[in-house]
Amino acid sequence: MEHNNPFEVINQRLSSIESILLELNTPKEEEEKNEHLTVKETAEYLKVSTQSVHAYIKKGFINAQKVGRILLINRAELEASLKEVKSLKYKRS
Repeated sequence: MEHNNPFEVINQRLSSIESILLELNTPKEEEEKNEHLTVKETAEYLKVSTQSVHAYIKKGFINAQKVGRILLINRAELEASLKEVKSLKYKRS
């Protein structure tokens, strides 16, 4: 199969590479969004202490569910609350 225009060949190859990369990337993001984090994992993710995470939960900044003795934080809700805080930080009065 011979192509006359080398740009068409390059464009087709780039399109196929792009679709493969999207397929590889998408499931990983969905898995991360559905998982729950412990207080320690949340502290590492936010780069704060576990005491700070407990304070954020107590103040209502972060929603957590208690399962037995463990507090679990939904990663998707955590990221949504971070986006909300960022938007409020830069909001003009």
